[in-house]
Amino acid sequence: MSGILTSALAFIVAIGILVAVHEFGHFWVARRLGIKVLRFSVGFGRPLWRKVGADGTEYWVSAIPLGGYVKMLDEREGDVPPEDLPRCFNSQPPSRRIAVLFAGPAFNFLFAIVAYWAMFVVGVPAMKPLIGAIEAESPAAVAGLRAGDQIVAVDNARIDTMMAAQLELLKAMVPGGQATLEVEGADGSRRVARIQYDGDTHGLTEPGAMLPGLGIGLWRPEIPAVIGEVVPEGTGAQSGLQAGDRVLSVDGNPMAAWDVLVAFIRARPGETVQLVVERDGAPHSLALFIGSADDQGERVGRIGAAPHVTPELWDPVRTEQRFGPFSAVGQAVSETWRMSALTVTMMGRMILGQVSVKNISGPINIAQAAGFTAAAGLTAFLSFLAIVSISLGIINLLPIPLLDGGQIVYQCVEIAKGSPVSERVQIVGQQVGILLLLLLMTFAFYNDIVRLATG
Repeated sequence: MSGILTSALAFIVAIGILVAVHEFGHFWVARRLGIKVLRFSVGFGRPLWRKVGADGTEYWVSAIPLGGYVKMLDEREGDVPPEDLPRCFNSQPPSRRIAVLFAGPAFNFLFAIVAYWAMFVVGVPAMKPLIGAIEAESPAAVAGLRAGDQIVAVDNARIDTMMAAQLELLKAMVPGGQATLEVEGADGSRRVARIQYDGDTHGLTEPGAMLPGLGIGLWRPEIPAVIGEVVPEGTGAQSGLQAGDRVLSVDGNPMAAWDVLVAFIRARPGETVQLVVERDGAPHSLALFIGSADDQGERVGRIGAAPHVTPELWDPVRTEQRFGPFSAVGQAVSETWRMSALTVTMMGRMILGQVSVKNISGPINIAQAAGFTAAAGLTAFLSFLAIVSISLGIINLLPIPLLDGGQIVYQCVEIAKGSPVSERVQIVGQQVGILLLLLLMTFAFYNDIVRLATG
């Protein structure tokens, strides 16, 4: 329940911030161009808080925190006093209307730049692009990739984090199914590996499918066979196993790592084995009864114990992106551009059927991501806000009549033909826009529900 509340609160905060930024862009540019703004509302519905500015503009915080709007003076929405006609939105030349419409998405991109700048100044923890286990006979194995390799570049794009590597692989592998990787081996030598995927690359674009589909495992530290926690009701505790025990051998088989111990235990449900552990610096023997559990229809051994994992185990793969206040500006602009270009590319390929539509997320998935990143810390939440802000800016620029992009198209048509788009065309456009947005929202909700159902 606390997780649900955290996600809901984080989602409301995120939407409130990003919508306020978007609408402030419209508001700020409209004011600078002399257009009269009647109301600036964060949220919809009944106002919870209201203030009237010296210029007569109403500022609202409304009851439904899932959007917002800027209401400008417009003859199409009611009678306007003659003295205010020059300040109407509809009386402005198309170029000014375009500036006001474009300002909302533009401020979303500016917000992303500011968020990335703050992250890079504070320092962004990340994982190095280190390769773990390589699946035999997989595309990665055929390309000559080896465990311990660090990816340096993908198709000449330099990368320094695993997230960047996955994004560049996604862009490179679709739809051609090939990518050129520059990697650095464990011995420091560099080489080029050309990876080729002969199957349908559409499947690789499903969430979390790229690396497994290529046969690439994420790097994991070798965890020693040391007991960190023992569940009281488990067979391990009942057999005398204690936290801090280092397992030396089981039935005479040496246990060099936790994975080896887990594999041994899983294969022997219901058996009793002889353990030798190191406890308080001395060897200690005990008979361990292995319980059993169902794992996806398979009966496996369980003892109710967890490993002792220290943060230092992850030091080889940890990195941090940190820059000075001035150099961080260029990095922030570059990252915003990179994520924007990637988003547009993936959206285009999704329309062409080259990228899985399962990547479309609805409010449930976004709320979960908001809660997770908020719990992870400020930099993680800022990263989430930056990515969603970029997506919000791009989506609003789509040529759909209800969105800023659709309205910009109307203004461009007016410039081209010398007269406004007819009211009938605008009404039909709105109906089409509503239908498209409803279809998109329905599909996004469907994806969210499927993700919840499949865990």
